[in-house]
Parts: sequence; structure tokens; C-alpha cells
Amino acid sequence: MRVLVGPDTDDLGELYAAPRLPWLRVNMVGSVDGAATGDSGKSGSLNNAADKRVFDHLRSVADVVVVGAGTARTEGYRPIDRPIVVVSRSDEVPETLRGAAPGRVLVERVDDPVAFKQTLVARGWTSILCEGGPTLLGDLLAGGVVDELCTTTVPRLVGGDHRRIIEGPAVDVPLRLHTLLESEGTLLARWWV
Repeated sequence: MRVLVGPDTDDLGELYAAPRLPWLRVNMVGSVDGAATGDSGKSGSLNNAADKRVFDHLRSVADVVVVGAGTARTEGYRPIDRPIVVVSRSDEVPETLRGAAPGRVLVERVDDPVAFKQTLVARGWTSILCEGGPTLLGDLLAGGVVDELCTTTVPRLVGGDHRRIIEGPAVDVPLRLHTLLESEGTLLARWWV
């Protein structure tokens, strides 16, 4: 395990390098009391500068971003500089992503997580970043296709009935802590699945 303390850790490339390809990592944020959303009902209302820095880095090194349709709608996803795969049971693209250039937003189902990951890799996307949501994370974990879980724990308590970072049928997935960073009370962890 590698532990670094302080906001001045500049080499995120080394700290977050994938040990092999293909590699599917999931990035999630939560409060100390386990909430995956803040008052607005969005995960974006929890994140802070440290989380945003890692979020931006992980996107910059990914070949593709995978996101659940509900999360894409709630968080207001817009087209980005790499392909987005929206996982949707209804095969619908969220309105905020409908203006994307052809081939930049794809819609998939995850009836078979193994086949889903293989399809992404077959398209040449070997560095895969999933940004949630909680149901999609549950499905991918249950399917055994997640290589890494990146978590940001912000130093806040929010209470209430907020979502957690994983939802759906119960899973029991052992994790191994690989890296732990701290920045002004925010804990940024890399967990091997």
C-alpha cells in the first residue's frame, strides 16, 4: 500500500497508472457517513477540489467513460473529448448528450457484464473508466469485471436518506487497498478488486 499525505502530490499519472490493460476502474465519491449524493441529489454536490483533480485526471487517461443513464441524467452529463457509453435498460440517450457528434455517445445494456467489457475492449478501449451510478457499479461488481475502485471520501456528514455508492442485490467483494492519499481531510483511495 502506498500512502501519501498532502495536497501537493503532483504525479497523479504515476499514482493512478493502470498496472495492465485492459483495465476497468470505477470512480465514486461519498461522505464520511456513506452518502453518495449531497443536498442537491447529485454526487457533484459532494465533490471538492481534491476529488475534482483526480476525477479530471482519470478522465484524461481513459479511452472511454461509462455511465449509467440515470446518473448521466441526474448529473447533467454533456459530451466530452472522449466517447461516452451510456448504460440504459430503455436504450435512451439522456437529453443533455443527444447533441454529441456521431459515435461519441453510445448506448449499451449490461445484461452480461463480461460480454459488455469484452465489447468495449474489442472497440480498442482498454482503459475504461466507469463513473457510476450505484446500480451500474453493483451490476459490474456482481459480474466480476471491475479491476479497481477509486473512492473519494469527503470530510462531511450529510445524514438523511441519500444513495450509497453501490445499490442493488447484495454483493460481497473483497478489496485490497493499493493507494491512499489525503488532502485537507479528503481521503482518495485506490482499491484493487
